[in-house]
Amino acid sequence: MIDVTCAIIVKDKKILATRRARGLHLEGLWEFPGGKIESGETAEECIIREIREELNIEIKILESLNSIEHHYPDKSIRLIPFLSEIISGNLLLTNHSELRWLSEEEIDLINWAAADREIIRLNSEQFMAF
Repeated sequence: MIDVTCAIIVKDKKILATRRARGLHLEGLWEFPGGKIESGETAEECIIREIREELNIEIKILESLNSIEHHYPDKSIRLIPFLSEIISGNLLLTNHSELRWLSEEEIDLINWAAADREIIRLNSEQFMAF
């Protein structure tokens, strides 16, 4: 089981979705940005580091949300989501091919990675309230 964090970044009643780049696992699918927890790192430290590396921004964690375990054919992950907001920086994609700000009505219009889709199912009422 691989522990992975993700940030559900909210702004003006919208959430940030990022598209996985070519050549990556699950390429072309949409996800909440984040990454693997490194040895000796807390989940909170991980998500702040990953967002800094992937999006060139600093975030503030607002709330820890319900995590899920998902089994892909080649790996199993525990996805740990954090409701977050941007506190500084300008968005710059380093690991993704595209980003979108989605309203509640637009969430189902893109092709999410399966684990992220489950995070939406479990937590959307909480994060769309922001």
